[in-house]
Amino acid sequence: MSDHDTATSSSKSLSTFVFGPPPEGNVPERISAAVEQQQNQSEILVGWIQLTLVVTLGTLYALSPKMSAAGAIQAVPVALGLYLLFTISRLVASYRIALPGWILMGSVIIDVTLLMTLIWSFHIQYDQPASFYLKAPTMLYVFIFIALRALRFDPRYILMAGGTAIVGWLALVLYVILSDPSDPMITRNYVEYLTSNSILIGAEVDKLISIAMVTVVLAVAISRGQRMMRRAAMDQVAARDLSRFVPQDVAQHITHAEESIKPGDGESKVATVLFTDIEGYSTLSEGMSPQLLVSTLNEYFGVADEIVQRHGGTISQYQGDAMLITFNTVQADEDHAANAIRTALDLREAFATRMFGEGTLMKTRCGINTGEMTVGAVGSDARLIFTVHGDEVNVAARLEQLNKEHGTYLMVSVQTRDAAGPEFSYRPVCEVVVRGRSTPTDVFTID
Repeated sequence: MSDHDTATSSSKSLSTFVFGPPPEGNVPERISAAVEQQQNQSEILVGWIQLTLVVTLGTLYALSPKMSAAGAIQAVPVALGLYLLFTISRLVASYRIALPGWILMGSVIIDVTLLMTLIWSFHIQYDQPASFYLKAPTMLYVFIFIALRALRFDPRYILMAGGTAIVGWLALVLYVILSDPSDPMITRNYVEYLTSNSILIGAEVDKLISIAMVTVVLAVAISRGQRMMRRAAMDQVAARDLSRFVPQDVAQHITHAEESIKPGDGESKVATVLFTDIEGYSTLSEGMSPQLLVSTLNEYFGVADEIVQRHGGTISQYQGDAMLITFNTVQADEDHAANAIRTALDLREAFATRMFGEGTLMKTRCGINTGEMTVGAVGSDARLIFTVHGDEVNVAARLEQLNKEHGTYLMVSVQTRDAAGPEFSYRPVCEVVVRGRSTPTDVFTID
């Protein structure tokens, strides 16, 4: 590895340590747009807080005793009035448009500049030496102004506010020192500093360091939070998009799992499986173009999905025209067998006469079985599917195929009948020996 590569790697490691890991890959435009919209809303919040601050300052000034000499220039009300006018103007503008970055940067500078002007005006208002304003408690509002920029979740505005505050306060200190070259009013006596208009350079340096440290800490914190927010936003969008490719219940199970799901992770539970298949699908598909076939199937699956969700089922897999629907797998359902039968009956009724695409009838056959099966992830570390597997699943698939031999559209195993209860009218159809079993399984249909 070259020295350049080593330096680049070290720089990235340091950046990750300080600011946190960045989002993987480029942030999609839709996520950036959502973040920007939230930032624009934050700018409105900033405006209201600043309006509250200036009103509070004005109220405190109006209620406080006026110690200025008669006829003295009333600089404080003028400075407060200018800041109030600027704050209201920007708040109104933020409601009407998304303020561009250069305006926001400029407004940050103006905010801090107006605050520094207000502090500077105190020595005029009260007819005191310039050093008088360096001890004004209003200086603490500098930290509020810096912290306010954190609401926008962009460290640039924090750095701009802090940098402007440092330059502003340094200018105020230099103004005191240089305003009267014959008497800079500098002292090294802390008691004298507290009890007179003298200035202590160390105290002013402490203020500048405090402003710088608060600015840096807030900027780093917001940078870390910004990266975390973007990663979280990407994960949220990915989870929402994932739910379009896998069942929503499965997507939530994956995204809310305490640990990363690995191949073979699963649990054994009693559940019900419903297999569906379209009657004569091969013949139907031969007479359609690929585009028409896909659009017709999508319309068909849309109707089926609504029915399945209504009864608490999960479409675990699509296999061509077939669906593997499960109950009491991802989502707990004590009435899973009955809900599977209700789903099948509604599917049979919905598809008995409804036309899809360009007038295509897509009658659906169903096979249902209940029993103990494994629910979990199958595949490799690189690619997994969340499904059910086991002998009871194979029974359901075999029952769906039996519909062809008996001219029915719904086959139910004796286990499903017993679990569902007497709600339905069952009619015995046959007994079937499933591959791998020695004893036959009683099969029923529901008229």
